[in-house]
Amino acid sequence: MITVFRHTVRRFRGQVLGWGLALSLLVLMIVGVYDSIAEQREQIEQLIANYPPELMAFFGASDSSFSMFTAEGFLAMEFFSLMPVVLGIFAVLMGSGLLVSDEEKGTLDLIMAHPVSRSALFMGRLVAFVTATVGILAIIWLAFIVTMNWSTLSIGAAELAKPFLSLLAVLLLFSTLALLLSMVLPSRRLAASVSGLLLVASYFVTVLARINEDLETLARFSPLNYYQTEHAFQRFNVQWFAGLLVVAAVFAALAWWRFQRRDIRVGGEAGWKLPSLSLPFRRVPS
Repeated sequence: MITVFRHTVRRFRGQVLGWGLALSLLVLMIVGVYDSIAEQREQIEQLIANYPPELMAFFGASDSSFSMFTAEGFLAMEFFSLMPVVLGIFAVLMGSGLLVSDEEKGTLDLIMAHPVSRSALFMGRLVAFVTATVGILAIIWLAFIVTMNWSTLSIGAAELAKPFLSLLAVLLLFSTLALLLSMVLPSRRLAASVSGLLLVASYFVTVLARINEDLETLARFSPLNYYQTEHAFQRFNVQWFAGLLVVAAVFAALAWWRFQRRDIRVGGEAGWKLPSLSLPFRRVPS
């Protein structure tokens, strides 16, 4: 398992640096803009007052206490509200291809020919993926800590880590869901597409539930309903965080169970394996 873990971590180095540094540049821009916005607070407040509540809901303004001029509200609106979808792309793609990508390339059966059990391969790659995800979030968190030294935006390192923990739980949930679907559906593309669709649907249901009470019941089943942004800084909900991790663990356990019992393809995508239908009216050539 250790060998699989090290090898997979090396494979993820490009993604970790690419996503981490790219989003760090976004952090640099966001923190740099804060001082300019704070100086024009009165004008911007008048402008925001004319915005429809539906628009503000998409940027994390969940209640009347929300204020983008506080450090917490500003980061929630400008950064954390969009990260589940942005980094969700990474989570879904990597989760769906954690094992199936090698299978579709025709190399997984060669890997399994070595003295490594399926459980060791599965756990080694899963732990490496979790490590890579934590690495990306750590780079972004560090970028905030460094850039805030040149801005009036000020949040303690421990407080800033709280919404990142909630984001990590959301990413692990959708990545393990994609991993599970890759074990069930015929191809990685289909697994990633279904997982991505569920991620986007969860985002829209959660957002629209803030302005439409009729969707509140449906939003309770949305994972992003338990994603914490502004309120995580002061009132981090440990139960919500633990709940997301438990669901992610269940998805991972089901994916492991399925991987233990499925046949490994030599290469290419699989089919649904539906029985062929013989049509009585089809003519057989003589």
